[in-house]
Amino acid sequence: MRGGDAPGRPPAGAFGRVAVAGEERHCRFAGDAVELLDRPAFEDGARVTGDAELAAVRLLAPVLPGKIVAVGLNYRAHADELQMAVQAEPILFMKPRTAVIGPGETIIRPARSVQVDYEAELVVVVGRRCKDVSPARAADHVAGYTCGNDVTARDLQKVDGQWTRAKSFDTFCPLGPWIVPRAPGPEARVSALLDDVEVQHGFVGDMLVGPLELLSFASGIMTLEPGDVLMTGTPPGVGPLAAGQTVTIVVEGVGELRNTVA
Repeated sequence: MRGGDAPGRPPAGAFGRVAVAGEERHCRFAGDAVELLDRPAFEDGARVTGDAELAAVRLLAPVLPGKIVAVGLNYRAHADELQMAVQAEPILFMKPRTAVIGPGETIIRPARSVQVDYEAELVVVVGRRCKDVSPARAADHVAGYTCGNDVTARDLQKVDGQWTRAKSFDTFCPLGPWIVPRAPGPEARVSALLDDVEVQHGFVGDMLVGPLELLSFASGIMTLEPGDVLMTGTPPGVGPLAAGQTVTIVVEGVGELRNTVA
Protein backbone atom coordinates (compact mmCIF):
# COMPACT_ATOMS: atom_id res chain seq x y z
CA MET A 1 0.00 0.00 0.00
CA ARG A 2 1.66 3.16 -1.18
CA GLY A 3 1.75 6.59 0.39
CA GLY A 4 0.56 7.60 3.87
CA ASP A 5 -2.45 5.33 3.94
CA ALA A 6 -0.89 2.13 5.32
CA PRO A 7 -3.04 1.08 8.30
CA GLY A 8 -1.43 -2.32 8.92
CA ARG A 9 -2.38 -5.75 7.69
CA PRO A 10 -6.03 -6.35 6.79
CA PRO A 11 -7.69 -8.80 9.19
CA ALA A 12 -9.06 -12.13 7.97
CA GLY A 13 -12.21 -11.71 5.90
CA ALA A 14 -11.73 -7.99 5.23
CA PHE A 15 -12.88 -6.57 1.92
CA GLY A 16 -13.22 -3.17 0.25
CA ARG A 17 -11.94 -1.22 -2.74
CA VAL A 18 -8.48 -0.53 -4.13
CA ALA A 19 -6.81 1.29 -6.99
CA VAL A 20 -4.49 -0.93 -9.01
CA ALA A 21 -2.90 -0.26 -12.39
CA GLY A 22 -5.02 2.85 -12.83
CA GLU A 23 -8.32 1.07 -12.12
CA GLU A 24 -10.67 1.20 -9.13
CA ARG A 25 -11.63 -2.35 -8.14
CA HIS A 26 -13.69 -4.13 -5.51
CA CYS A 27 -11.63 -6.64 -3.61
CA ARG A 28 -11.11 -9.13 -0.80
CA PHE A 29 -7.90 -9.18 1.20
CA ALA A 30 -6.06 -12.47 1.73
CA GLY A 31 -2.86 -11.96 3.69
CA ASP A 32 -0.38 -10.20 1.42
CA ALA A 33 -2.57 -10.77 -1.63
CA VAL A 34 -5.62 -8.93 -2.92
CA GLU A 35 -8.36 -10.78 -4.80
CA LEU A 36 -9.94 -8.45 -7.36
CA LEU A 37 -13.71 -8.84 -7.69
CA ASP A 38 -16.27 -8.02 -10.36
CA ARG A 39 -18.63 -6.42 -7.80
CA PRO A 40 -18.76 -5.62 -4.07
CA ALA A 41 -17.92 -8.65 -1.94
CA PHE A 42 -21.27 -8.47 -0.14
CA GLU A 43 -23.28 -8.82 -3.36
CA ASP A 44 -24.48 -12.25 -4.45
CA GLY A 45 -22.39 -13.79 -7.18
CA ALA A 46 -19.23 -11.76 -6.58
CA ARG A 47 -16.38 -13.57 -8.29
CA VAL A 48 -12.63 -13.21 -8.48
CA THR A 49 -11.38 -11.77 -11.77
CA GLY A 50 -7.72 -11.16 -10.90
CA ASP A 51 -5.24 -10.60 -8.12
CA ALA A 52 -2.55 -8.19 -6.98
CA GLU A 53 0.04 -7.85 -4.25
CA LEU A 54 -1.06 -5.84 -1.23
CA ALA A 55 2.04 -3.66 -1.53
CA ALA A 56 1.07 -2.70 -5.09
CA VAL A 57 -2.41 -1.31 -4.41
CA ARG A 58 -3.77 1.92 -2.97
CA LEU A 59 -6.68 1.70 -0.56
CA LEU A 60 -9.85 3.57 -1.49
CA ALA A 61 -12.97 4.26 0.53
CA PRO A 62 -14.19 0.66 0.97
CA VAL A 63 -17.72 1.47 -0.17
CA LEU A 64 -19.40 4.25 -2.15
CA PRO A 65 -22.70 4.57 -0.28
CA GLY A 66 -25.94 5.63 -1.89
CA LYS A 67 -26.68 7.39 1.38
CA ILE A 68 -24.89 8.07 4.63
CA VAL A 69 -27.13 7.98 7.67
CA ALA A 70 -25.52 9.39 10.80
CA VAL A 71 -26.55 9.46 14.45
CA GLY A 72 -26.06 12.41 16.78
CA LEU A 73 -25.47 12.41 20.52
CA ASN A 74 -25.27 8.63 20.91
CA TYR A 75 -22.71 8.90 23.73
CA ARG A 76 -23.98 10.70 26.81
CA ALA A 77 -20.57 12.20 27.61
CA HIS A 78 -20.35 13.66 24.10
CA ALA A 79 -23.77 15.29 24.51
CA ASP A 80 -22.57 16.72 27.82
CA GLU A 81 -19.40 18.21 26.29
CA LEU A 82 -21.50 19.98 23.63
CA GLN A 83 -24.02 21.04 26.30
CA MET A 84 -26.82 19.38 24.33
CA ALA A 85 -29.63 17.29 25.77
CA VAL A 86 -29.90 13.57 25.05
CA GLN A 87 -33.17 12.84 23.28
CA ALA A 88 -35.61 9.99 23.90
CA GLU A 89 -34.96 8.58 20.41
CA PRO A 90 -31.83 8.65 18.22
CA ILE A 91 -31.21 11.85 16.28
CA LEU A 92 -30.62 11.02 12.61
CA PHE A 93 -29.05 13.24 9.98
CA MET A 94 -27.54 12.70 6.54
CA LYS A 95 -24.21 13.33 4.90
CA PRO A 96 -23.88 13.40 1.10
CA ARG A 97 -21.96 10.83 -0.90
CA THR A 98 -19.76 13.65 -2.22
CA ALA A 99 -18.28 14.01 1.29
CA VAL A 100 -16.70 10.53 1.11
CA ILE A 101 -12.93 10.15 0.87
CA GLY A 102 -10.70 7.17 1.55
CA PRO A 103 -7.56 6.40 3.56
CA GLY A 104 -4.64 8.71 2.90
CA GLU A 105 -6.79 11.38 1.25
CA THR A 106 -6.93 14.96 2.49
CA ILE A 107 -9.63 16.59 4.59
CA ILE A 108 -10.06 20.16 3.31
CA ARG A 109 -11.03 22.82 5.83
CA PRO A 110 -13.50 25.19 4.12
CA ALA A 111 -12.62 28.88 4.26
CA ARG A 112 -16.03 29.77 5.69
CA SER A 113 -15.46 27.75 8.88
CA VAL A 114 -13.06 28.61 11.70
CA GLN A 115 -13.54 25.36 13.66
CA VAL A 116 -13.54 22.02 11.87
CA ASP A 117 -13.71 19.08 14.30
CA TYR A 118 -12.88 15.38 14.07
CA GLU A 119 -15.42 12.78 15.28
CA ALA A 120 -14.28 9.15 15.52
CA GLU A 121 -17.02 6.62 14.73
CA LEU A 122 -17.79 2.97 14.16
CA VAL A 123 -19.64 2.62 10.85
CA VAL A 124 -22.10 -0.11 9.85
CA VAL A 125 -22.19 -1.08 6.16
CA VAL A 126 -25.53 -2.40 4.88
CA GLY A 127 -25.32 -5.65 2.90
CA ARG A 128 -28.98 -6.45 2.21
CA ARG A 129 -32.04 -4.29 1.60
CA CYS A 130 -33.29 -3.26 5.01
CA LYS A 131 -36.81 -1.98 5.77
CA ASP A 132 -38.69 -2.23 9.09
CA VAL A 133 -36.18 -4.76 10.39
CA SER A 134 -36.28 -5.80 14.04
CA PRO A 135 -33.14 -5.50 16.18
CA ALA A 136 -33.07 -9.30 16.40
CA ARG A 137 -32.87 -9.58 12.58
CA ALA A 138 -30.72 -6.51 11.90
CA ALA A 139 -27.45 -8.47 11.82
CA ASP A 140 -28.76 -10.40 8.79
CA HIS A 141 -28.68 -7.14 6.83
CA VAL A 142 -25.13 -6.08 7.75
CA ALA A 143 -22.24 -6.50 5.31
CA GLY A 144 -19.69 -5.45 7.90
CA TYR A 145 -18.08 -2.62 9.81
CA THR A 146 -15.54 0.09 9.04
CA CYS A 147 -14.11 3.28 10.56
CA GLY A 148 -15.46 6.75 9.88
CA ASN A 149 -14.72 10.36 10.69
CA ASP A 150 -17.82 12.57 10.91
CA VAL A 151 -15.91 15.79 10.19
CA THR A 152 -17.96 18.77 11.35
CA ALA A 153 -17.77 22.55 10.93
CA ARG A 154 -18.67 23.11 14.58
CA ASP A 155 -19.10 26.87 14.33
CA LEU A 156 -21.55 26.52 11.45
CA GLN A 157 -23.44 23.81 13.30
CA LYS A 158 -24.00 26.22 16.19
CA VAL A 159 -25.01 29.09 13.89
CA ASP A 160 -27.45 27.08 11.78
CA GLY A 161 -29.18 25.19 14.58
CA GLN A 162 -29.44 22.19 12.24
CA TRP A 163 -26.58 20.13 10.95
CA THR A 164 -26.72 19.74 7.19
CA ARG A 165 -24.26 22.45 6.15
CA ALA A 166 -21.83 21.69 8.97
CA LYS A 167 -21.61 18.01 8.09
CA SER A 168 -21.75 18.10 4.28
CA PHE A 169 -18.65 19.77 2.87
CA ASP A 170 -16.62 17.74 0.39
CA THR A 171 -14.06 15.51 2.19
CA PHE A 172 -16.10 15.55 5.46
CA CYS A 173 -16.73 11.78 5.49
CA PRO A 174 -13.52 9.74 5.48
CA LEU A 175 -14.27 5.99 5.47
CA GLY A 176 -11.96 2.97 5.67
CA PRO A 177 -9.53 1.39 5.52
CA TRP A 178 -11.61 -1.74 4.78
CA ILE A 179 -14.75 -3.53 5.90
CA VAL A 180 -14.62 -6.39 8.40
CA PRO A 181 -17.55 -8.82 8.64
CA ARG A 182 -17.34 -9.35 12.39
CA ALA A 183 -18.90 -6.80 14.74
CA PRO A 184 -16.55 -5.30 17.36
CA GLY A 185 -17.63 -6.17 20.90
CA PRO A 186 -18.78 -3.69 23.56
CA GLU A 187 -15.24 -3.52 24.92
CA ALA A 188 -13.83 -2.30 21.57
CA ARG A 189 -12.19 1.12 21.84
CA VAL A 190 -13.21 3.91 19.44
CA SER A 191 -10.59 6.65 19.35
CA ALA A 192 -9.06 9.55 17.45
CA LEU A 193 -5.40 10.53 17.34
CA LEU A 194 -3.91 13.81 16.17
CA ASP A 195 -0.34 13.41 14.97
CA ASP A 196 -0.30 10.02 16.75
CA VAL A 197 -1.40 11.44 20.13
CA GLU A 198 -4.76 10.14 21.37
CA VAL A 199 -7.27 12.97 21.84
CA GLN A 200 -10.59 11.11 21.94
CA HIS A 201 -11.81 7.72 23.04
CA GLY A 202 -14.81 5.73 24.16
CA PHE A 203 -16.09 2.19 23.81
CA VAL A 204 -18.73 0.58 21.62
CA GLY A 205 -20.53 -0.45 24.80
CA ASP A 206 -20.85 3.22 25.86
CA MET A 207 -23.37 3.92 23.08
CA LEU A 208 -26.83 4.85 24.29
CA VAL A 209 -28.30 2.82 21.42
CA GLY A 210 -26.23 -0.05 20.00
CA PRO A 211 -25.36 -0.49 16.30
CA LEU A 212 -28.00 -3.11 15.50
CA GLU A 213 -30.72 -1.22 17.37
CA LEU A 214 -29.73 1.89 15.41
CA LEU A 215 -29.95 0.00 12.13
CA SER A 216 -33.41 -1.26 13.08
CA PHE A 217 -34.51 2.27 14.05
CA ALA A 218 -33.23 3.82 10.81
CA SER A 219 -34.86 1.07 8.73
CA GLY A 220 -38.21 2.01 10.23
CA ILE A 221 -37.82 5.49 8.72
CA MET A 222 -36.18 4.84 5.36
CA THR A 223 -35.28 1.85 3.23
CA LEU A 224 -31.57 1.09 3.53
CA GLU A 225 -29.97 -0.36 0.41
CA PRO A 226 -26.83 -2.49 0.02
CA GLY A 227 -23.79 -0.26 0.33
CA ASP A 228 -25.50 2.39 2.44
CA VAL A 229 -23.67 3.22 5.66
CA LEU A 230 -24.78 4.06 9.17
CA MET A 231 -22.45 6.14 11.35
CA THR A 232 -23.14 5.25 14.97
CA GLY A 233 -22.10 8.39 16.85
CA THR A 234 -18.93 9.68 18.44
CA PRO A 235 -17.54 9.43 21.99
CA PRO A 236 -16.43 12.44 24.05
CA GLY A 237 -13.26 14.32 23.24
CA VAL A 238 -14.08 15.94 19.89
CA GLY A 239 -11.90 18.87 18.94
CA PRO A 240 -10.50 20.98 16.12
CA LEU A 241 -8.35 19.98 13.17
CA ALA A 242 -5.57 22.25 11.94
CA ALA A 243 -3.95 22.33 8.52
CA GLY A 244 -0.88 20.12 8.43
CA GLN A 245 -2.14 17.67 11.04
CA THR A 246 -2.80 13.98 10.52
CA VAL A 247 -5.95 12.52 12.10
CA THR A 248 -6.28 8.78 12.68
CA ILE A 249 -9.54 7.07 13.58
CA VAL A 250 -9.06 3.71 15.29
CA VAL A 251 -11.79 1.17 15.99
CA GLU A 252 -10.41 -1.83 17.83
CA GLY A 253 -10.89 -5.00 15.81
CA VAL A 254 -11.72 -3.03 12.65
CA GLY A 255 -8.77 -0.91 11.57
CA GLU A 256 -7.11 2.50 11.41
CA LEU A 257 -8.23 5.30 9.10
CA ARG A 258 -5.58 7.98 8.56
CA ASN A 259 -6.08 11.31 6.77
CA THR A 260 -4.13 14.54 6.46
CA VAL A 261 -5.68 18.00 6.87
CA ALA A 262 -5.25 21.02 4.60
